[in-house]
Amino acid sequence: MNGFDRRALLAALGALAAAGPARAQTGGWPSGPIRIVVPFAPGGSTDATARLVAPGLQQRLGVPVLVENRSGAAGSIGADMVAKARPDGQTWLLTFDSHAVIPALLRNPPFDVLRDLDPVMLIGGAPYVVATRADRPFRALGDVLEAARARPEGVSFASTGNGTIGHLTMMLLMDRAGVRMQHVPYRSGGLAVNDAVAGHVDMMIGSAALVMPHVAGGTLRPLVQFGPSRLPGLAAVPTAEEQGFPGLVAEAWWAVFAPAGTPPPIIARFNAALRESLREERVRRQMEEAQQARLVLSSPEELRSFFAREVEIWGRVVRENNIQAD
Repeated sequence: MNGFDRRALLAALGALAAAGPARAQTGGWPSGPIRIVVPFAPGGSTDATARLVAPGLQQRLGVPVLVENRSGAAGSIGADMVAKARPDGQTWLLTFDSHAVIPALLRNPPFDVLRDLDPVMLIGGAPYVVATRADRPFRALGDVLEAARARPEGVSFASTGNGTIGHLTMMLLMDRAGVRMQHVPYRSGGLAVNDAVAGHVDMMIGSAALVMPHVAGGTLRPLVQFGPSRLPGLAAVPTAEEQGFPGLVAEAWWAVFAPAGTPPPIIARFNAALRESLREERVRRQMEEAQQARLVLSSPEELRSFFAREVEIWGRVVRENNIQAD
């Protein structure tokens, strides 16, 4: 056995030994490989977050941790799969903010987001940002609103899909400002960014994680951010509240859920392992810099309260504007 293999074996044995006492306290859990379901295609921020924490979870829980992508229907296909899984702690859902609009957006959702999934942890959030191609004449949000008043439906914006939080945020902005703009929905953030950079749309709204690489590269200019305060990486860009829209706050967020009925001791242990993994220096830095995330690392009950508010707030926007899934 060479040195590399010996080190790998010792590390694996150490992880299993460390997991032994904790496994005894949770009824022998975990009993085998753990599956984290991401209800979106590979390559997005939710997928990146799951793959970032998987190695730390594997080390702390002593079993393989697999990330499985099950995309479609605004994230409801993957979420439904988890909701219908056995509540034995072997299957978990790591999802995005659009999870909160499933009840209002889908006519007959296959599961109940509040009853059929138990909250585990709100990982964190990142503000939504409106950005335009660098050579566009817009320098601030006021320029966009002035153009939209002069040309109703003549200014276009891209989002990552109909009924997504980005789209709903723009609906709130238009209602508050008394303007109309043309919405161009895309199936993914990458496609929306590409067309904004190419100039096929006047601007786009996306999470800071999606927009920042193109801002740093000089191809997109940020106009407004919707967080409660300015991001350090966007210190010169005012928030919507600072530009005359008090209470207009919208953040992308990532959270973990389990099938309803999962034993609380198992949820507590998974929450602890997840928190430790996200506090690792490399992981924390990646989340804060690449994802532009403000880490929360909540308790299950804190996520329960937060999520119920999100369902109420964004569901109301969907219903009042009669928005339906693509």
